Amino acid sequence: MMFKPSELTTYATMLVQLGVNLQPGQSLVIRASTDAVPMVRKVVEVAYQAGASNVMVDWSDDEVNRIRMSHAPEETLTWVSEGKVRDLIQLMEEGAAVISILTPKPELLKGVDASRIATVTKVMGQALQRYHELAQGGKVSWSIGVIPTPEWARLVFPDLEEEKALAKLWESIKVAIRLNEQDPVENWRDHVRQLEERTSWLNDHRFARLEYRAPGTNLSVELPKAHRWLGGGLKNGQGVFFLPNIPTEEVFTAPLREGVNGYVRNSKPLVYNGQVVDGFTLTFQNGQVVKAEAETGETLLQTLLEMDQGASYLGEVALVPNDSPLSNLGVIFQNTLFDENASCHFALGSAYPFCVEDGAFLSKEERLEKGLNASLIHVDFMIGAGELDIDGVTEDGQVIPLFRGGNWA
Repeated sequence: MMFKPSELTTYATMLVQLGVNLQPGQSLVIRASTDAVPMVRKVVEVAYQAGASNVMVDWSDDEVNRIRMSHAPEETLTWVSEGKVRDLIQLMEEGAAVISILTPKPELLKGVDASRIATVTKVMGQALQRYHELAQGGKVSWSIGVIPTPEWARLVFPDLEEEKALAKLWESIKVAIRLNEQDPVENWRDHVRQLEERTSWLNDHRFARLEYRAPGTNLSVELPKAHRWLGGGLKNGQGVFFLPNIPTEEVFTAPLREGVNGYVRNSKPLVYNGQVVDGFTLTFQNGQVVKAEAETGETLLQTLLEMDQGASYLGEVALVPNDSPLSNLGVIFQNTLFDENASCHFALGSAYPFCVEDGAFLSKEERLEKGLNASLIHVDFMIGAGELDIDGVTEDGQVIPLFRGGNWA
């Protein structure tokens, strides 16, 4: 058995106590694939022990979803279970926390027509728009956990037998989420304090723009005047502190929607909807991608950029040192949650409202006026490596080195 019962219990405790910081009497929604049954059951148990009033599990089946995308009549791909979506959003509006447990299969949709994938992705994005508003706006607590799959392990460690690959992937995940520490929960609290010190320093400097330089990258990114750097955790609408991502090594903010110019090349593969995009360069002009080229998955990349009006603009800029626990593992996870925490990255699509002062209380139109992008998507892609230099330029023109050779300067 790959998972020791004690490890699952500790991981579940991290997600409940640190991830969403579940409060007594609060409801919890768990969104998970049927591949994650043992972990889901453990999270349910830990949640009730922590005082949850109700735990609802929103199940999905990866293979069923793949079969539907491949073979269902074209006209039925726009169907969404409105009752299921309505129940989920109602629970969140009533204050429920949400834990998503991912079981990645990076090549699940390989060979499926990109236009069919885009149809399903777009209609689900529209149906879950309120869900994303509540989560991205920080109105409710949410967090993400990950369980390895044989399919994922084979891709990450192709030279190992399946059982050994799966075991090595789990060991790598344990390091990344600090599950191997003597007291993971307290270790996480110390780590979060360090990230908060970094964000305080960045916020004190009020940078007007960031300048990126690396092989294949020469990019200028302006920041909104009222931008806020964040890192580690957030506070929800009730003032409860939570950790959206475990692991997390990043500090992040939002770029000015129309203030991105130049070009950038990815440093790790982008896995989106079970397909891989790699070796790509994006060229920006006044914030928008005006040229996109990829060695692998170019059609999918173009489809992604055309998802809606905001999909071709950036919504997040995140700084992650190359010298970090994840990066030092030397593993390319081909999974955004892990790879983005081993590398500086950007996100195409929507910006987090709380990345500008009082952003959570502003309307969509007011956020746009502040320079925040809006979109149905939020897709991270990695650009950090050992050759990346970043300068911060203050409003009075002072240039301060932020990164040299991929690490904090």
